[in-house]
Amino acid sequence: MDILVCIKQVPGTTKVEVDPVTGVLKRDGVDSKMNPYDLYALETALRIREQVGGTVKVISMGPPQAAEVIKEAYMMGADEGVLLSDRKFAGADVLATSYTISQGVKQMGNIDLILCGKQTTDGDTAQVGPEMAEYLGIPHIANVLKIEKLNTDSLIVEMDMPNTIEVAEVKFPCLLTVEKDIFQPRLPSYRKKLATKDREVKMLSLKDFEDQNEKMYGLNGSPTQVERIFPPAVNTDKEMWNGSGEELADKLNAKLKELKFI
Repeated sequence: MDILVCIKQVPGTTKVEVDPVTGVLKRDGVDSKMNPYDLYALETALRIREQVGGTVKVISMGPPQAAEVIKEAYMMGADEGVLLSDRKFAGADVLATSYTISQGVKQMGNIDLILCGKQTTDGDTAQVGPEMAEYLGIPHIANVLKIEKLNTDSLIVEMDMPNTIEVAEVKFPCLLTVEKDIFQPRLPSYRKKLATKDREVKMLSLKDFEDQNEKMYGLNGSPTQVERIFPPAVNTDKEMWNGSGEELADKLNAKLKELKFI
């Protein structure tokens, strides 16, 4: 089985600057890590490969330094990796991002199963996976908690719905977005790091795509724009109170009224 996992490099810190003109995060020079939710998707792919054989490939989109998360995926057991990197991709919203990655997927040959994390920690939209599937014209299921059964031409999964757990069967090729409780991700292997240190990270840009219409990518292809983005205010003020339980309860009640919480 040929499995593709979508991974993303996200800021590893909350201290990220915002471009005042475009309203997007300044990612250059910022400490980064693999999106935590993508680790669960990668672990799912590796376990399926252990069960039925095949290959696990990863794909990411970002600046050249995003190749580091692909190398991390190699250390966990991924076989191949592709990075979509082009200045024309910069500033993409979820729709343009989904279209860009779907174009990259088309350059990777036949894929039976695409796995994505539930969402990313820098966007939290949970839209890219399903939108990719729509662009690729394949069925998809989101919020997958468990893979019940793997068949030769389909799989049966449990979905975490708002009020119920539902079971569905989906035929290959398909796309799943997985919840963080599906498996416990393994740690990167130092032995694999040494074995894969020279493994290529294939780079693709707009010129490698079937559709090279620049209006479909980056800011040009984004129908939504961020009006304003800002880091959360940091408040470290604190008060220390001493007294009996009754006295502390009265102080807390007075404080909550002062702050207009009650």
